[in-house]
Amino acid sequence: MTPRHHGVRWRERSRLVRMLRLWRTRNPTTFREKVRYKMLRDRRSLIVTFADKAAVRDHVAAVIGEQYLPRAYAIVEDPQSLLDLDWPDAYVVKPTHGSGAAIVVSAAASADARLPEARWGWVYRHVRPEFANPHDLAAIAAGWLAKLYGQGPNREWVYGQVPRRVIVEEFLVGADSGIPDDYKFFVFHGRCHFIQVDGGRFGGRTQDFFRPDWSRIPMSGGPPWADPERSRPAHLDEMISIAERLGEGTDFVRVDLYDVDGRVVFGELTSFPAGGDSPFDPESYNTEFGRPWTVPRRYR
Repeated sequence: MTPRHHGVRWRERSRLVRMLRLWRTRNPTTFREKVRYKMLRDRRSLIVTFADKAAVRDHVAAVIGEQYLPRAYAIVEDPQSLLDLDWPDAYVVKPTHGSGAAIVVSAAASADARLPEARWGWVYRHVRPEFANPHDLAAIAAGWLAKLYGQGPNREWVYGQVPRRVIVEEFLVGADSGIPDDYKFFVFHGRCHFIQVDGGRFGGRTQDFFRPDWSRIPMSGGPPWADPERSRPAHLDEMISIAERLGEGTDFVRVDLYDVDGRVVFGELTSFPAGGDSPFDPESYNTEFGRPWTVPRRYR
């Protein structure tokens, strides 16, 4: 077993399992089915670039301009290099080869929040600067670099191809001095069809879905809707335009953006939302989200 496959369950590297999953997903109709279809078949280098939180910055700068990127304070391969960093007052530390992990450091954090233990570091955590010891951050980062994200070559294979690094970026401040809302644009064949808005990541989490004209989609992906109902963001048209430009040249990608005090900021590009397990309530929206998406017979 190669180091890349260390700890990967046998079925996620089994050729027989892969062949079975290819057969089961050969005629996808729903969104989840099409994500699984893409996850098994789309092995283009572009998808690796999308997943790499460091490399994607160059791609975004080339397509829409570097003015939309959050500032990067450091990108390191050795977590010990973080000990020499001149830390700003607020920042975000995260691995470049996965999703769902970040240490957010700012004075807006809860006074009782603390860093996770290094062994449980693959989590989101918001802490105040006085509780973010660089040695502890380096230990958490080392834990990230020791982990394979994505469960192996038969699942989210792409993360196994991304160089394992740590990136330190600017802290984006929302209207209430906290974490800004996360706007997720579902772009199919270069055109946005649906928008997901996540708020309250570190408390009171909400989630809403809209169409590009900002009409509400009466569905749930788990968290409750925002109350009161969200108003149309001032820079929605600009965000949709940016998302569609970033989605050109591929059948589907989810483009995550932030609207921070009049400034649109890039978040990430996601090719396999929820690893093909996105929840829909009512379930009929699983089919509706898959309708604008024509998967290619072969990815080139």
